[in-house]
Amino acid sequence: MRLRYLTAGESHGPALTGIMEGIPAGLALTIEHIHADSVRRKMGYGRGNRMKIETDEVKILAGVRRGATIGSPIALFIENRDHQKWLDIMAIEPREGEAARAVHIPRPGHTDLVGGIKYDRDDMRDILERASARETAMRVALGAIARRLLDEIGVTIASRVVRIGEVVDETPLDADIATLNARVDASPVRVLDPHAADRIVAQINAAREAGDTLGGIFEVVAGGLPIGVGSHAQWDRRLDGRVGEAFLALNAIKGVELGLGFRGAALPGSAVHDAYFPGTGGARATYGSNRAGGIEGGISTGQPVVVRAAMKPIATLMKPLPSIDLRTGEATSAYIERSDVCAVPAAAVIGESLLALVLADAVLETYPADTIEALRENVGRSRERARAR
Repeated sequence: MRLRYLTAGESHGPALTGIMEGIPAGLALTIEHIHADSVRRKMGYGRGNRMKIETDEVKILAGVRRGATIGSPIALFIENRDHQKWLDIMAIEPREGEAARAVHIPRPGHTDLVGGIKYDRDDMRDILERASARETAMRVALGAIARRLLDEIGVTIASRVVRIGEVVDETPLDADIATLNARVDASPVRVLDPHAADRIVAQINAAREAGDTLGGIFEVVAGGLPIGVGSHAQWDRRLDGRVGEAFLALNAIKGVELGLGFRGAALPGSAVHDAYFPGTGGARATYGSNRAGGIEGGISTGQPVVVRAAMKPIATLMKPLPSIDLRTGEATSAYIERSDVCAVPAAAVIGESLLALVLADAVLETYPADTIEALRENVGRSRERARAR
């Protein structure tokens, strides 16, 4: 069994919709489970005014009855409250003449130009509305369902920001994964070091004053994943490859690493690979470190999965870069659309959802089950087998 999901909807359209297939029957699921992550996605200093408009309240339309999944596809709905101001601009029915707020001047770093060329659209709003990160509100909602499934087998996921602009916070993770989110969610920029938070806030303020934007790096960690999820047997079953694909498909992400990642390229093998030592409690072997980030050869090791992603600065600048008016071919300044100054803290929360979706899919592939009770039993037997090796 595999987990499948799709999303649909434009940034200023009526709503975002999502459908997920493959969740076993009997999983306890309520709106509260989903809404908690939707609220966290809106967090972070440097977000734009759109976050004050949208409540991101999720409606479950199918697949859940009396607080539990029933094995059929789950359908979700999120209303775009801002759509009320865009009724004519985003009208579905035919209209005469050009729509208001048509876009003919592409923004460097966005999908406007290449998408307009690919789909032969004169008004690049047809491209930017779907390319917008607004779509991630639905991916987070779907990811919350995947997180609920992982909860049932003892897998916990959390995230933090390790860099925004020039400010770095490499505070060691001295708390368990289950408490990490509570600590970093208390920070306006989701870092562990309060002094780094103050410097980042000042940096974001300076970027806003300059009409500029900032990117950064975030880290997502998953603990409790059993040994043996994923496979080396085919390239598209390798767990690390599936993680990389999901994160690189997130808006503005330009680099992904697991464990030491790029840092390991500058070190000798003796400082990169994880040595094995005699196990305890009946286990045959234990790891002396987790430089691999919880995945070796495409298969989970039982150690925490550690993913880092680099997010480029948001491409919409209030002091725009040079561009071209595609109607005339003349040089001009890029189009300006309402945007954030920095969205790295929000991207970290979205990253949790992406990792949850990948891991839930891989878990269901490794331990096929039609009911949540059968999944718990299958995973439990696997853990016992691993301890006995």
